[in-house]
Amino acid sequence: MSIRVVIGAQWGDEGKGKIVDLLSDKADYVVRFQGGANAGHTLKFDDKKFVLHLIPSGIFNGDADCVIGNGVVIDPIALVDEIKGVQEMGFSLEGRFFISQTAHVILPYHKLLDQLKEKRRGGDAIGTTGRGIGPAYVSKVSRVGIRMVDLLDREVLRKKIDQNLKDINFALENLYKEPPLKTDDLMEELEVSIKALEPFICNTTNLLHEGINNKKSILLEGAQGTLLDVDHGTYPYVTSSSPTSGGACIGSGIAPTALTNVMGITKAYCTRVGNGPFPTELLDETGEELRKKGAEFGATTGRPRRCGWLDLVALKYVVQLNGMNELTLTKMDVMDGFKEIKVCTSYRIDGKETDVFPLCLDEIEKIEPVYITLPGWKNSIEGITDWNDLPSTAQSYIRFVEEYLGVKFTIISTGPKRNETILV
Repeated sequence: MSIRVVIGAQWGDEGKGKIVDLLSDKADYVVRFQGGANAGHTLKFDDKKFVLHLIPSGIFNGDADCVIGNGVVIDPIALVDEIKGVQEMGFSLEGRFFISQTAHVILPYHKLLDQLKEKRRGGDAIGTTGRGIGPAYVSKVSRVGIRMVDLLDREVLRKKIDQNLKDINFALENLYKEPPLKTDDLMEELEVSIKALEPFICNTTNLLHEGINNKKSILLEGAQGTLLDVDHGTYPYVTSSSPTSGGACIGSGIAPTALTNVMGITKAYCTRVGNGPFPTELLDETGEELRKKGAEFGATTGRPRRCGWLDLVALKYVVQLNGMNELTLTKMDVMDGFKEIKVCTSYRIDGKETDVFPLCLDEIEKIEPVYITLPGWKNSIEGITDWNDLPSTAQSYIRFVEEYLGVKFTIISTGPKRNETILV
């Protein structure tokens, strides 16, 4: 039995979907534990491509039960559309897909507020996807949230929407100068989705506890990355949840002592979507080359990702924060053809050198990255599946990163497809 957490070790978009898909054939349960439809996990297999936003990435490989945990915020309309897409590909969810009854619901007013708030911020916008994730988590911690179990009782649902719209409509009319929303309209908009989701809603915490008691293997899937964590990331340019190993326990109901493995996923370089500090960002031809070769455009929004060299200071911070005991390196093939590859090994802040990742935004924005330069390789490594077939300089690059972090890579991805992988 193993209970493994797969965590993004950067600012998200590290390729977690492929790795969860790869590992899921040996899992009994695959659990998504936080975030919402702002995350996009792209899977490529059998010459097919599919982007999952809410359904766990284990749905396509093996027969694991797939669970949306209590820590996720769910847009019912978006989830039903995603279910239809999976079914159209020939995969059945019956009997192997479960939704936590205590997961919170993203309602149309959450998406509207998200978009209006970002617009009102102007140049100070966070850079959200506008899908209502932040406002839904606000409702949750304000104790006015609507949970999946509330969808099963229409009278309870109507009463809660009525109560919430009192404050929301006041803000829409007086602050944003927008027309008020009506409960009847929202109920009608949700009805089809509610009927489609009813069979999947259950007590998933108990389901997973029974699995643990029966020695089942569980794979926990995070969205976004640790540096976007609301507590430990580059606040305020963060997501609204905790995409960390600690967040995995909270968002699934699994105790910390039950975890056996914490796997961090990192690219061979860095990317970030949206606003916020990015110490190793490259605003030159090299950054553009990384973007082009890595196809660095958001799976959810299509926005071009900011690109830069690998930041080992930030990565070591993330390894320590999550207690990572294994790592996966993705997009190694994107580094093909670079004569030299730079890696950030320390920071210079106000003239002082440090290898500690700062938590204060003012300090982060002052970072001057200190690099070492490693030799690149000419030959393509795309699709390589054996460590010994890697060029010696590629092996040296990987070993250097391992030595700095004190953790080994167990998986190296050499392409986007499931089989383009080295298992070390």
